[in-house]
Amino acid sequence: MKAENKFFVKEVFFSGIIFASLMAGFDYSDGKEFVITKFIFHLLFFGLFMGLFFRYQYKKSMSKVNEEK
Repeated sequence: MKAENKFFVKEVFFSGIIFASLMAGFDYSDGKEFVITKFIFHLLFFGLFMGLFFRYQYKKSMSKVNEEK
């Protein structure tokens, strides 16, 4: 696997974990109980969205670097 792809997989995982943990924390502070399916949903979909966004930004910045050369 390319180093670039490893970075994006890590980005999906870490951003998803952080967002899902924050959402679970807000639910807990409101007195709601922890729901694992909701946690996994937040982890996967937010993580996927952020991974795609960062991949787009990375490719855009790399194209600018290549144009300058």
